[in-house]
Amino acid sequence: MAESIVATKSYNFALRIIKLYKHLTQEQREFVLAKQVLRSGTSIGANVEEALGGQSKADFRHKLSIALKEARETSYWLRLLKDSDYIKPDAFNSIHGESEELI
Repeated sequence: MAESIVATKSYNFALRIIKLYKHLTQEQREFVLAKQVLRSGTSIGANVEEALGGQSKADFRHKLSIALKEARETSYWLRLLKDSDYIKPDAFNSIHGESEELI
């Protein structure tokens, strides 16, 4: 089976989200928003993986629609983190650009 570009990008995005989570919890001492962005940001790739293993086209579409919802939610948490000064604009632009690409 050919490698999925979306699966690769969502996996790499999840790794960046994990690093962001570590930064937020260890350096910023922010736990609530950090947990939210960790949950939604890593869920994107998990749902893409489930879609690739879907039992039908309907199952595939359903899992990808969940991945899309999680990507939109992640975008929300990232904007909130930027606007509340937990992440700097440059860092935000980089990671948020990836979330927008996934959307």
